Amino acid sequence: MTTSLTREDLFDAHFLDRLRTLALRLRKRRQLMRRGMQSSPATGHTREFKDYRHYTPKEDFRAIDWRLYARLDKLFVRLYEEVQELHIHIVVDTSASMEKPFIEKRRQSLRFAVALAYLGLSGQHRVSLYSMSDTTRQELPPLRGQGNIEKVITAVTKWAYGGVTDLEKCFTDFRPTRQRYGSIFVISDFFGREVGSAVEAVKRAAGWSGETHFVQVIHPWEQRPELDGEVELADVETGERRRFWITKREVKLYAEMFDAFAENLSSACAGRQIDFYTCRSDEPFEDRFLDLLMRGGSLASA
Repeated sequence: MTTSLTREDLFDAHFLDRLRTLALRLRKRRQLMRRGMQSSPATGHTREFKDYRHYTPKEDFRAIDWRLYARLDKLFVRLYEEVQELHIHIVVDTSASMEKPFIEKRRQSLRFAVALAYLGLSGQHRVSLYSMSDTTRQELPPLRGQGNIEKVITAVTKWAYGGVTDLEKCFTDFRPTRQRYGSIFVISDFFGREVGSAVEAVKRAAGWSGETHFVQVIHPWEQRPELDGEVELADVETGERRRFWITKREVKLYAEMFDAFAENLSSACAGRQIDFYTCRSDEPFEDRFLDLLMRGGSLASA
């Protein structure tokens, strides 16, 4: 059963204001680093007004702004910049392990999802939102326009969390559109039924059309559990329970296996040109979100 979280629990009153500030910080940081626009195979573009400049006789007279001429009695032409249109696909893991026993994972993952949606909508890109557990479900039709951010927030706040994660089926079922170049963000802990299921699922993701980013959200306890003595552990997705006698040696071995799991997943992604990024649920959201965007990509550059 999903733990009740209100909109205020997930996104405080100043969350959207902070997102606007983040967008400005990102723009300034890119300017300071003097990074150029990243090229992509995208074909769709729109023209956005940028500025005016004086008309010269060799230019096309159709570019003259006649309304401005009527006011100032001077000839100016309107300048436009080409803006790349993207389709941003945001896929969020809503299986039980993303909420229990650490509800902070749900909060952090949804903040990433809403922030990515806001950045896409404010950039006049199309944004599609999906949930995944046993399969992938499209939760909202493609949206465009900054005013639709409220629809995104309302939708994710109402999501029910539970069930098992079937990464291979989810990634097989997911079919991003080929009509427009896309950026795909999958936000999950990538815990499957078996340790190696995440690496196998990466092979399915390699066939997606678009630039793919995996954002792994984990709780620090999942990396380094504080256990000692006799314990009973329960699988939050299957309900299976087992008793163990755990010593510091077993905890150390577990930590090494977890690190190996993350490293194998990262290597599998790198081999298929998928960006892999890990964020802990206790880390400051704003800093980690900026770090994700500064790694590069079409959304951060558009």
